[in-house]
Amino acid sequence: MNRLKLVFSMILLLAVVSCGGGKDDQSGTTSSQKFKLDYSTHKLTEKLKWITNNNEPLIASSKAVKGGTFNSYIQTFPLTFRVVGPDSNNFTRSYFLNNHMSLMGYQPNTDKLLPELATHWAYGKDGKTMYFKLDKNAKWSDGKPVTADDFIYTLEFMRSPHIKAPWYNDYYTREIASVKKYEDGVMSVTASKKIPDLWLTLNIAPTPKHFYGELNENFVKDFNWKTEPNTGPYILKEFSKGKYLLFERKKDWWARDYRYFKNRYNVDYFRLTVIRDVNVAYEYFKKGKLDTFAATRPSVWHEKANGEIFDKGYVEKLWFYNDDRRPTWGLYLNLDREIFKDRNLRYALAHSINFNKLNKQILRNEAERLNTFYTGYGKYSNKRIRAREYDLKKVAKYMTTSGWKRGADGIWEKGGKRFSVTLTYGQSLFTPRVVVLKEESKKAGVELNLELLDASTSYKKVMEKKHDIAYMGWSTSFRPAPWQSFHSANAHKSQTNNINNMDDPAMDNLINRYRNSGSEKERIILSHKIQDMIHESGAWIPLEMVNFSRSLHWRWIKYPDIPGYKTSSDIFSYPAAGGFFWIDKDMKEQTIDAMKSDKTFKPVTRIVKKYK
Repeated sequence: MNRLKLVFSMILLLAVVSCGGGKDDQSGTTSSQKFKLDYSTHKLTEKLKWITNNNEPLIASSKAVKGGTFNSYIQTFPLTFRVVGPDSNNFTRSYFLNNHMSLMGYQPNTDKLLPELATHWAYGKDGKTMYFKLDKNAKWSDGKPVTADDFIYTLEFMRSPHIKAPWYNDYYTREIASVKKYEDGVMSVTASKKIPDLWLTLNIAPTPKHFYGELNENFVKDFNWKTEPNTGPYILKEFSKGKYLLFERKKDWWARDYRYFKNRYNVDYFRLTVIRDVNVAYEYFKKGKLDTFAATRPSVWHEKANGEIFDKGYVEKLWFYNDDRRPTWGLYLNLDREIFKDRNLRYALAHSINFNKLNKQILRNEAERLNTFYTGYGKYSNKRIRAREYDLKKVAKYMTTSGWKRGADGIWEKGGKRFSVTLTYGQSLFTPRVVVLKEESKKAGVELNLELLDASTSYKKVMEKKHDIAYMGWSTSFRPAPWQSFHSANAHKSQTNNINNMDDPAMDNLINRYRNSGSEKERIILSHKIQDMIHESGAWIPLEMVNFSRSLHWRWIKYPDIPGYKTSSDIFSYPAAGGFFWIDKDMKEQTIDAMKSDKTFKPVTRIVKKYK
């Protein structure tokens, strides 16, 4: 959707932290009992200037038609349907989370706010409060109306220790002071202090009070496989554990005819079949059992995307350039491991990673290297930082400085220990990449033992901080959000995003100042300093980024001339990519008949460079 779900969604999770007040609570949790939640109705006394926005450009096509089942796949079944708490930070989380609407939406191409659950909004005189007129048509998927009570309950829910979600506990306690309701469907949300980008903090989503009720210590277990009512276009209809998920479009969705939602979310059903091997999935695609297939990887686009189904025009290709903040793909070192407590060894490992060879040999030089953890954030990005290059001499310098010597097999050793560590990853498609890294690091005297696990198992191991090195990438937030990833409040404990176990008082101080600052200029300076410290720590070794996505799709999958936003990384992801495509049923029948009679069509490759 055109929504601020970039605030809370991720490849796994990277949620926005704006800024807060007071001293950081090292536990990361605060009981909601510290705050008295007010469900009473107040009288609105402040004179407000109401704002709405019905003037932003549309991407959706008037040619779009409803209907059909879109078939895609996932490599592993989720460990839970919850969107908060243990094991919720998984890949399929976005399919649930992106069907939860917020007060306002967001148009990524213009950076303008849009009406969503609120029809209008206004800024309070205190510089901390925003007021909202709730859409009287807004409904939960079970038919219940969305009310201000559901937003007040969000504070109760997110502050509760029972959900076992430290980031949410902290954010909704530290960043948001109150939610109040007024007459005539008006509500307000107040931040803990004056801050830049006020709307980012206050644009919260409702939580269905009638579904959860009073929480207790059994929350995680009781709601593990329950489908929470939502406000978006799709709801989980059925599933079979380990096999598939089937989402259904709501035929009577309350916002279906609204300006910014019309001609979108067109397919009736969205089926995700569990196919654990990407190569097997491609065979499914070639047989027409999957409608699209991601082809950003060079091995797919250049090597697999050829043959009869392409030559005869049954399957088409799409190359879409984007312009967005870049996911943080790289190697995450667990600093609780004894071998990584020596910074010299972390630097040596970084200089043993041959990105250039990986890029040339596996990625066809189509990738660029990330340099800083927050790339693509404009003024907030520290563009002075450069990733450590492959350099055998520097490896030797750092290792010998720490008293290590090359062993008989060429691997560095000291006191009977070898520089041998395990690199954990969760997708078989990464195997060619990590094999290159393994071979090159061995030349530098570092032994990388490769551990391929299925996505859920890999994710769980990393979130429980049981890894040596994790090869993964977090998705992006609107602004840099370092607290969750690098503050000591989230170190040495499971189910937090500080998977490096970074525990540095100097870093904590910078992060606390960043969160508490009300000055954009100061926050930019602090952001740069935080990125300097991340680089100096050597805890994260940056790897690849690309400025495009590529997809293969059967010719019956249609989309607008400009198929997505400038931020779109996967045109056919539902509904995060915007839901602009549709299924042409007549063309599907025509194509199936053509394949039987050996009729051909003109091969099609579309390259969209609008946002390059």
